[in-house]
Amino acid sequence: QVQLVESGGGSVQAGGSLRLSCAASGATDSLRYMGWFRQAPGKGREGVAAIATRVSGTYTANSVKGRFTVSRDNAKNMVYLQMNSLEPEDTAMYYCAATVSPYGIIRFRSDTYNVWGQGTQVTVSS
Repeated sequence: QVQLVESGGGSVQAGGSLRLSCAASGATDSLRYMGWFRQAPGKGREGVAAIATRVSGTYTANSVKGRFTVSRDNAKNMVYLQMNSLEPEDTAMYYCAATVSPYGIIRFRSDTYNVWGQGTQVTVSS
């Protein structure tokens, strides 16, 4: 009954910024973690960042550390991914995901997550 909808993708030049948003609706009280994944053409799905919804805790992948920041607004059932200093290598389809699992950061991989959005495209040109 949980649904996720991403927004905020688009095309930017290298060095630019984008802010992705993910709106959760439905039975959101059961969620423990929300995360962002991305998939570029010809590559597997890569975990980018995750955040706990009921306790304090965040994770960012080494490839984006220092450039991307994940945050949340529980009152609005929203999670955000602020992406700064974007590089062409960041070009991918970005997916919002959520899980009821308590291992959403310890086991930060796609099969740990229960619900997925449809994705939003991010394209970074040089």
